[in-house]
Amino acid sequence: MKIRWEEFFKSDDDTLAKDATLVEKGSLVGRIGVMLLSCGTGAWRVRDSMDTIARTLGITCSADIGLVSIEYTCFDVENQSYSQTLSLPTTGVNMTKLNEMEKFVRQFKKGHGHWTLGQIKSRLDEISNLKSTYPTWISGLAAGLACAGFIFLLGGGWPEVICAFFGAGFGNYVRAEMGRRKITLVAKIAVAVIIACIVYFIFFELLRRMFNLEYDHAYGYIGAMLFVIPGFPFITSGLDMSKLDMRSGLERMTYAVLVILVATMAGWAVAMVLRLKPGAMPALSLGVLTLTLLRLVASFCGVFGFSIMFNSKISMATTAAVIGSIANTTRLSLVDYGHIPAALAAFIGALLAGLLASVVRKRVGFPRIAITVPSIVIMVPGLYMYRAVFNFGVTNINIGAFWIIGALMIVAALPMGLLAARILTDKKWRHANL
Repeated sequence: MKIRWEEFFKSDDDTLAKDATLVEKGSLVGRIGVMLLSCGTGAWRVRDSMDTIARTLGITCSADIGLVSIEYTCFDVENQSYSQTLSLPTTGVNMTKLNEMEKFVRQFKKGHGHWTLGQIKSRLDEISNLKSTYPTWISGLAAGLACAGFIFLLGGGWPEVICAFFGAGFGNYVRAEMGRRKITLVAKIAVAVIIACIVYFIFFELLRRMFNLEYDHAYGYIGAMLFVIPGFPFITSGLDMSKLDMRSGLERMTYAVLVILVATMAGWAVAMVLRLKPGAMPALSLGVLTLTLLRLVASFCGVFGFSIMFNSKISMATTAAVIGSIANTTRLSLVDYGHIPAALAAFIGALLAGLLASVVRKRVGFPRIAITVPSIVIMVPGLYMYRAVFNFGVTNINIGAFWIIGALMIVAALPMGLLAARILTDKKWRHANL
């Protein structure tokens, strides 16, 4: 049910927050917490912000945070307590909203709670109305750009890039429209992937007839579905578990696995109908310097596209894209030219992204997660995951196990890289309680 926050506040709008009742203070802490949770950030950040607001208001807060729900209790010096259980209808990612919420928390702390209830309500209502920064057609274009860059990084040429752009663009546009109509998660993921694969195949057939392409270019259809990669829950689950937020970490991991399972099964079903299969795309004949430069460009485009899909502002998306292009190109170069295992290279790439984000964040003030997660989403092995499910589906168990183990190693390495960077650069994260 929709929460009618105004009914929790009985004091006048001119009342200072620090002079409000425990119920009003507790409701304020809860509303800020659930708004932050709706942005897609991890439990540690939500709890830290709730604690900051509670301390500023002179109360103590204890919270248990999951993927879409918060149970918390606030205590005051008179030994009174107030508890609430709050829940979201679904989860999502909105980095612009997260940026505004973090600004609000910092400003509230700096002002020592000397804000009126009316001022707080007005500001929170304003932030709450930031549903989406971009229209659905922009989300479609962003997905097309991201997957076009993604498929090039996986070895695709210009036919795969073009087909993936249109396939992912149409697929994510449909997903965004279904999300706007509040269609359930499984349905919108499955439909979006099916449409993406079909559109890829249609454009491939058109290009094949126009330019007499080899059929091997059809193998790039996997790139058209990579916009559904649940990068935020994958990465934040690892970060949450590292801070012993096991409930949130496990719930986020389960959610990510569900999305991957639905997407890969839908892609597998389309592949069976269209008689497609994952295979080797035609090799690119490019020199080391040319390939490296193109990888920088493709990584920039991929990260920028994912950032826009995460509702980041242009400046935020550009910052993440620059960091991601450096980190991901370094990762690929380590694998190809340094002969380093893919998982170790992923750890180094994520570590580099985290360190660069720490330097940049001090200058621009963006939320760290809004820069780091988009910059390494492009490193998530969606191709490995799909090949694993495809081979399991046709009972090639040994081959499927090979791909799934490779995917798990990389997926584990990515949050570990960010975690290492966070420990090295963030004193507050480095300690268990500050």
